[in-house]
Amino acid sequence: MSAPASRHDHYPRADGPRRQAMRAAAAALADRWATEDDAPAGLLAVMRAQATAPPGEAIAALAPWLDDIGWLRARLAQALDLLAADPFARPPLRPVGGGALGGLLLAEAGAIRLTLLVRPVEAALRGAAPSALFVPGRARIRILAAGNAAIRLHHAPVSRAEEAGAFTAAAASPCVSDPPRPLAGGETLALDTARTAFSLIGGSGDVLMLELAAQPPSRLPIRAYDSESGRLVHVSVSRRDSSFRAMALTLLRTMRRADAAPLFADETRTEDFAARWHAMRELVALDPAAARAPLARMAEEDRHPEVRHAATATLALYQSPPASGRGSEACELVR
Repeated sequence: MSAPASRHDHYPRADGPRRQAMRAAAAALADRWATEDDAPAGLLAVMRAQATAPPGEAIAALAPWLDDIGWLRARLAQALDLLAADPFARPPLRPVGGGALGGLLLAEAGAIRLTLLVRPVEAALRGAAPSALFVPGRARIRILAAGNAAIRLHHAPVSRAEEAGAFTAAAASPCVSDPPRPLAGGETLALDTARTAFSLIGGSGDVLMLELAAQPPSRLPIRAYDSESGRLVHVSVSRRDSSFRAMALTLLRTMRRADAAPLFADETRTEDFAARWHAMRELVALDPAAARAPLARMAEEDRHPEVRHAATATLALYQSPPASGRGSEACELVR
């Protein structure tokens, strides 16, 4: 008899004792790791102690977990033991990311995250990413397996005034990229991620990285640049709470929930300028009539010049009837 296409084809739904045993083993392992991490000198305890520290100080305090990865080897071995005992078991490791770069979230406290990331060789065959992403904060990345890949650093200067809230797309410095160089297994990258990003190029194997990042809320947005031309192509919110609300508003707009229009209007008054405009853009697409009054207010009063300009340009489209049905067009014109 041929083997099943997937081990999930025969998940033991009818075997209650087996499922209970799997869950108990996974819970016991999760409790073991939690006890280790919550100990006075444990990983999560140190993360929590650094919660309010500047990103550079937090990274320095947690650097030992990158320098000596014996703890990580032990945890991965324990997770594999769990799977060896039953291939349907679920180790207490949270998947993150996807596409060209994904992995496992090992620990998180506030704005500090420790993640095991992999870029599979299949992603190398698809070519280098066309954009460079800059996220306010600091990161320290240890290369565990280089996969014969090359690395290219990208630089986008940011002034202190821009960090404090004066950033505009029109005045943003262009991105400048270094020539590619071979990625070395065992090397460590220390990055100011608001100003330096990297991309991986080519390779004949998987690239494995252990990334420690401290990226607290910032008035500076996340910026994406075209890595070839150096042109700024997209700006988005850097606060996680604002990002979650933005995703929720997009979902409500997709569901055509016009009754939720007040939620969109409320978000147009939030602190983050990128979040304000995202909410307005989604409201115009959802209900142009309901958007008109807050859009006029934004065009007149918003404290960010580019938001005022975008709102004014969108408001002008209301002068070309019919207003209804032109909301999504307006959004596209001022993205």
